[in-house]
Amino acid sequence: MIRPTLPDGLVVFVKRDCATCVLVEPVLADLRGRGRKLTVYTQDDPTFPDSVESVDDTSLELSWHHDIETVPTVIVVDDGHETTRTVGWDREQWEALVGEDELGTDLPDWRPGCGSLSVDPDLATGLEVRFGGSVLRSRRVEIAGAEDDWEALHDRGWSDGLPVVPPTEERVLRMLQGTTRRPDEVMATVPPDLADCTVEKIAVNAVLAGCRPEYLPVVIAAVEAACTDEFNMHGLLATTMPTAPVLIVNGPIRNRIGMNAGINVLGQGNRANSTIGRALQLVIRNVGGGRPGEVDRATQGNPAKLGFCFPEDEEGSPWESLAVERGFSPEADTVTLFPGEGPRCVVDQLSRDPHDLTRSLAMNLRATTHPKLAMAFDAILVISPEHAARYRDAGWSKARFREELDQYLLMDADDMIRGAQGVAEGVPVDFAGSRIPKFRPDGLHIVHAGSGAGLFSMIIGGWVNGEVGSNCVTKEIPT
Repeated sequence: MIRPTLPDGLVVFVKRDCATCVLVEPVLADLRGRGRKLTVYTQDDPTFPDSVESVDDTSLELSWHHDIETVPTVIVVDDGHETTRTVGWDREQWEALVGEDELGTDLPDWRPGCGSLSVDPDLATGLEVRFGGSVLRSRRVEIAGAEDDWEALHDRGWSDGLPVVPPTEERVLRMLQGTTRRPDEVMATVPPDLADCTVEKIAVNAVLAGCRPEYLPVVIAAVEAACTDEFNMHGLLATTMPTAPVLIVNGPIRNRIGMNAGINVLGQGNRANSTIGRALQLVIRNVGGGRPGEVDRATQGNPAKLGFCFPEDEEGSPWESLAVERGFSPEADTVTLFPGEGPRCVVDQLSRDPHDLTRSLAMNLRATTHPKLAMAFDAILVISPEHAARYRDAGWSKARFREELDQYLLMDADDMIRGAQGVAEGVPVDFAGSRIPKFRPDGLHIVHAGSGAGLFSMIIGGWVNGEVGSNCVTKEIPT
């Protein structure tokens, strides 16, 4: 878009709703009286200033194009080009700029200006849409005046079944302010359609999901993680098991964006927890084409398919975080994707000894997916603060807890082989006579989260692992 030029001479931008602009009105009248070529643009009231003729800039087009951040702003224009400017009221600076002496001698020597309407947070993005020449490349879809926006988005198949936020150009541009990445940068190839996904496309779906701009870096990292061969998002969609990406956020970003790691951590009520995982699922649906009944073949599914994201309570944990265990520094912001089912509760309100509690947790973990299946499915143990306190009080490290837990997760294969205990399901008969671990090495992930009140923990079972399945992936979230 062509930038409109300013007239030669002195150009001043003002607004009535600015005490300093009102203060300098006599100075403007004085400059006009001295025969100076003066053009005054007013942002909010075409009749202001009262004593000086002004040009209406209530559209803020001139203010936006000429980067007016403060009013009053005085600009010297020569042959259509700006040579210098000053903001606010400073007698010495004004006199030096305009080449006049004794300006506003009855005024204070200095007063700060006010924020320009063109940089008002409520208006700035809309002005960029109107005057900036859009950087967005997504197809525009016109919604008829008689259509309800929310119903129209649902009817076009862009919703997960719940209402979504209409992704207007202004909202998408505002979302993109959450990242320094270029809108046209391709971040991933999204299955099942193997469609290139740009930052802009991720931002569109983050708007649909109800995210705030500061959540966008987490969503971008989650999309990158989901679209790796290691995570195998296509396989996770196509399986008939009720699994979906589970997102665990670590690092200082958890607190910066206001995530909830405490009471009701796996439930509703926190915007970041609720919308980040939803944004990932909408990207998979709307960009990659992963829709239920098509490539998504889940027999029953689970609510995590709407979105499942939570942070770890690192500050309250007696142990190193999941991200640190996975090789990242405590200062790093990360998101870990796990192919998970819905969570199930572990009730143990009586164990006060760490050995007893470990045996109790192991009993529950052994039933994950099926008590007679082992090593093919990973899991997450979300240990609550009250359960974790048993280990803190006993001085147990995470390594010691894992070591003892692993002992209780070794099982007699004779009880697990196919047909044993009158149940056809089980591990192959080749395992007979051995002891086998419930989980493969590094297949059990331990996360600390939840309310300080409640002797409960949670288990999130996983989909099949290994080369044919999906494996946990951790990505660092760029600052």
